[in-house]
Amino acid sequence: MPKTNKTAKPAAKKRAVVKTKPAPESKPKTNNGTNNNTFKQSLLRAVWSFFLKGACAFIALMFIAGIYFDRKIERKLDGSTWTLPAQVYARPLILKNNSGLSKQALITELKLLNYRPVENVQASGQFAVNDRQVVIYKRAFNFPDKYESAEKIVVNFSAEQLTSIASSEESNIGSVRLDPLLLERLRSDNVEDRVFIPFEQIPDLFINTLLLMEDRNFYHHQGISPLAIIRAFIVNFKAGQTLQGGSTLTQQLAKNLFLSQERSLWRKFQEAYIAVLIDYKYSKDKILEAYVNEVYLAQNGNTGIYGIELASDYYFARPINELRIEQIALLVAIIKGPSYYNPYRNPRRALARRDLVLRKMLENHLINSRDYQYAVRGELNLSAREELNQRANPAFVSLLHRELQTKVAKNVRKSNGLVIFTSIDPFVQKNAELAVAQGVNRLEKKGRSGLQGAMVVSDREFAEVLALVAGKDVKFSGFNRALDAKRPIGSLVKPVVYLTALDAGFDLSDRLSDNEIVLKNSSGQRWRPKNYDRQFRGEVSLEDALVYSLNIPTVNLGMQVGLNKVINSLYQMGVRENIKAYPSLVLGSVALSPLQVAQMYQPITMSGIYRPLTMIRSITSPDGQLLYQRSMHQDKIFSEEAVLKLTNTLHKVTTEGTARSLTWRNKGQYFSGKTGTTNNLNDSWFVGFDIEQVVTTWVGRDDNKSSQLTGSSGALVLFSDYMKHKKGY
Repeated sequence: MPKTNKTAKPAAKKRAVVKTKPAPESKPKTNNGTNNNTFKQSLLRAVWSFFLKGACAFIALMFIAGIYFDRKIERKLDGSTWTLPAQVYARPLILKNNSGLSKQALITELKLLNYRPVENVQASGQFAVNDRQVVIYKRAFNFPDKYESAEKIVVNFSAEQLTSIASSEESNIGSVRLDPLLLERLRSDNVEDRVFIPFEQIPDLFINTLLLMEDRNFYHHQGISPLAIIRAFIVNFKAGQTLQGGSTLTQQLAKNLFLSQERSLWRKFQEAYIAVLIDYKYSKDKILEAYVNEVYLAQNGNTGIYGIELASDYYFARPINELRIEQIALLVAIIKGPSYYNPYRNPRRALARRDLVLRKMLENHLINSRDYQYAVRGELNLSAREELNQRANPAFVSLLHRELQTKVAKNVRKSNGLVIFTSIDPFVQKNAELAVAQGVNRLEKKGRSGLQGAMVVSDREFAEVLALVAGKDVKFSGFNRALDAKRPIGSLVKPVVYLTALDAGFDLSDRLSDNEIVLKNSSGQRWRPKNYDRQFRGEVSLEDALVYSLNIPTVNLGMQVGLNKVINSLYQMGVRENIKAYPSLVLGSVALSPLQVAQMYQPITMSGIYRPLTMIRSITSPDGQLLYQRSMHQDKIFSEEAVLKLTNTLHKVTTEGTARSLTWRNKGQYFSGKTGTTNNLNDSWFVGFDIEQVVTTWVGRDDNKSSQLTGSSGALVLFSDYMKHKKGY
């Protein structure tokens, strides 16, 4: 028993020890809970720290991006937002009392300028024709000397000739000028083309229609419209495809100006952010102005048509402030998708979209039901698609570029959006083109192939180029014969020889020898000049020698006057070629282009006054600041008496001499002129002038082979045709 008790005690101890074990085990349990809480708190702090730092980084990134975008926006919208092409204008038609301008000529000019004929003139760009009147609401235009606002005038005619002009303020005004024709836009590249229009000149109906169809809440949102985005998302989600966009006009502007067409969330975020910045920095009107000048509306070959003003010209051939209701609706309709709603390629689709816009305009009281019924019945009435491409003749555009390089300062040439005013007369140009194209073709039908022609028409009073034709294909932009085809001028040089003599004291009655002569040069070579008819007349007067274009008397006269004096006269008259003092010079061995010949004859037609021929009158900035004005400097190089004797003799050339066929070709018209024929009948020349214009004409072949034409049988025919067109005008 005692043994048993001994063994039991230790057992009890062990149990006691066992009982005490849980106490120390409970301590770790309490530490684990505390550690878990600490871990959760640390994790929470880390998460909050991460988000806080991320938020700070995001704010910093947004701040930096904001500065970057802000500067980018300022550079774009506060400076020259676009590289604008230079606009080249023809001469403005000046209407004067008792000017003799025909009624038909005025109507033709108005049609060329795309004035709209109406029964009752109410707005600019319209005209109405009555029995003895033409009522015109002339357009506003910023001329180089001053801005002229739109004005309603009445032009009175008697026997179809202009007699007087009246306005609403004056019963008789001496003169008035119409807005000039836009000839061309000179772009630095072929990617974008646009004409800027300030906000105040945009019709209210266009702005209201645009906002109605594209962004109704434009004046109420801050650049982005969350409701529009949500609405677009719902519509697109239900449809399973993209039917609506949630972008505001401001977002579209941001995308067009600063971003690519990439479809991504990052691009969309940038678009929204930039839109908010633009909305914050600029007025709504400024944003709208930028949008309507930036928006893409058509593709003209390789060139994009941007902005509503140029698009209006492209689609309707008139400025946007003259568009009718249905035309405004079509232009707004095209904005939705210029390719999809292209009225040239998809007329039905474009018409349906236009009619939808008209319905929306009616429903929102932008137009009344009468206007709607009239507009919705209208066809698309688009302008000829090629009109924007074929405005200008490449020949005078080439001359324009050369004048810009040689006469206009570089800092002016590099300016943005220049407005260039030229002396080109649209009707003179048209008549010259017809004369060359039809005249050369008619000559070729007589068995002569490969002929080409060129013509320069200049003004006698101001020494300005009125028209330039470089070949029978007047729109071909290749070799410019009027500027670059330098050919021997033949007898065209003879008036310079005779004028030099007359200015030195010779008289028309002086006698010249017409007998065979032999001249030797320094190397011993002999030259025997001959008359065209191979005849000798013994002695002739100086006047007859020129009238009948006799070679031998002219050589004798040139030798008496002195070849160096003749060369000096040529230089004074504007010839810039290197001329050597050979006797053959006086028979036209010198080679010149038609433009150079026109320059040479200009002092003859201006009473002995030299003034450089030019085409550019003036250049202004887009806001009307005068940047360049042609020089009016002139030099008196021949006496008026000598020139008068010469021009009277040149008139006899057209009545009795080598150009006498003009008496029956152009009955009743008064001309002076000179024919020119070169060796082997290679080149046919004629320079003729009436009281107003000088016309220089050349006919020949590009390969310099014989044209089989004299001056009177070739170039004179083209001159005659031109003068017939001019008389009809």
